[in-house]
Amino acid sequence: MFEYILFDLDGTLTDPKEGITKSVQYALADFGIDEPDLDRLEPFIGPPLKESFMDFYGFSEADALRAVEKYRERFVVTGIFENEIYPHIPEMLERLHESGKKLAIASSKPTELVERILVHFGIKEYFDCIVGSEMDGRRSRKEEVVEEALRQLWNGCTDDEISEKRKATAMVGDRKFDIEGAKAFGLAGVGVSFGYAQGDELEKAGADYIAATVEELEGFLMAV
Repeated sequence: MFEYILFDLDGTLTDPKEGITKSVQYALADFGIDEPDLDRLEPFIGPPLKESFMDFYGFSEADALRAVEKYRERFVVTGIFENEIYPHIPEMLERLHESGKKLAIASSKPTELVERILVHFGIKEYFDCIVGSEMDGRRSRKEEVVEEALRQLWNGCTDDEISEKRKATAMVGDRKFDIEGAKAFGLAGVGVSFGYAQGDELEKAGADYIAATVEELEGFLMAV
């Protein structure tokens, strides 16, 4: 049985496509790049923004940092609320919380933005800890975020206790980065196929289980 469950946010609990892709579109326009097809910007959902601008558009690190600033110029005002919580997520979180499981958020999005989104959707109360990146770009890799979430959840535990807790902990997410973050710490990696995984990336990343629906995800997290 899982005692501790870490959740990614974008593409796992909420569908942030409109806000993220339009904010990326806004940032690209500042560099003279016109991208009218928002579907082509879906790969930006999940991984750290700076690396995405570098990987997908060949930006230098300096230009990528400037692009992140332009992205946030729009996102923190408008894009953050161009977002929808997936159906049945609040009910699932409530039941998991009431069953005594410790829940955490482990997101590459800055913590202060994560908290605003959780408050907006009325689900912040279900989480024992909320960990994201820093606004200055620190702690943006999923492994770093997972490490900090585990540090907070397992605070005060001995090495022997932590060894046992690893077996009772799962990381839930929609991208390979979430599964890789779980594997880095010996956790169960649970994928959700209703998010923004590209092709068979969850399988290739070694997901221990992949849920096709929120109902299937809840059943797995409650049953094992």
